[in-house]
Amino acid sequence: MQIIDSHVHIIDPTRFPYAPDAWYKPIRAEMGTAENLHQVLDAHGISNALLVGPNSGYNLDNRCMLDAIKHSQGRFKGVALVRNDASVAELQDLKAQGVIGVAMNVSLLGVDFYSDMTPLLQKLHELDMFAQMQVQHDQLLPLQDMLLDSGAKLLFDHCGRPDPTKGLEQAGFAALLCLAQTGRAFVKLSSLSKCSSQQHPYPDAWKFVHALIAAYTPQNLVWASDWPFLRAPARIDYGPIVSLFEQLIPDATARHAIQWETPKRLFGF
Repeated sequence: MQIIDSHVHIIDPTRFPYAPDAWYKPIRAEMGTAENLHQVLDAHGISNALLVGPNSGYNLDNRCMLDAIKHSQGRFKGVALVRNDASVAELQDLKAQGVIGVAMNVSLLGVDFYSDMTPLLQKLHELDMFAQMQVQHDQLLPLQDMLLDSGAKLLFDHCGRPDPTKGLEQAGFAALLCLAQTGRAFVKLSSLSKCSSQQHPYPDAWKFVHALIAAYTPQNLVWASDWPFLRAPARIDYGPIVSLFEQLIPDATARHAIQWETPKRLFGF
């Protein structure tokens, strides 16, 4: 089946022990090796996946992710975690190993942690790599000008993680919708549990998905599962996540664009 999962993590502490400075060390139920991921993708007919280096467990240690990409026979690409002052040579080396962008986890580390990221954004722009942003609520606002001025391609995690208790007009989400006009911003329709105060199927988050579809169109949106569901508020399984997307996007042509055509074009599969 032609589907790309655009946000998954490899968690394999047996082969790649957790970094000493990891902010959170996933428990056994949250672990998922490259072999496990292949099995999950095969079981659900998913062709490819974009691996995201997790702050959980590994922080800036990308070896586990890079090893999975190396042995995937082209099935995986990656988004790495790097220092804010990473050099062009370091980024080029990661790109040569199948990395298409750098993750910036503002929701975890805070806005101030990324106040000096202008040079990194400029390097990503020069190398045609993504700045993958995970912001929540109104965190996008103080970063917006920096992101716009950089010229870099922007990839936002998990629908921008709006506050589920507020509407479409909340400032951070409204700013995300406006970024669609740049033509170089893209959003992952993923992890609705992170922008919902309800259980699966997260009905209070559907309005955000529909607003993103209207603003970005399927040509600037991708789908993702967020497997293996780190720190989930309740049990999440892969199958229901796949089925939920069919409910959210009943039009088969739009689904195909979001799950295959757009990520294939953006990530170079």
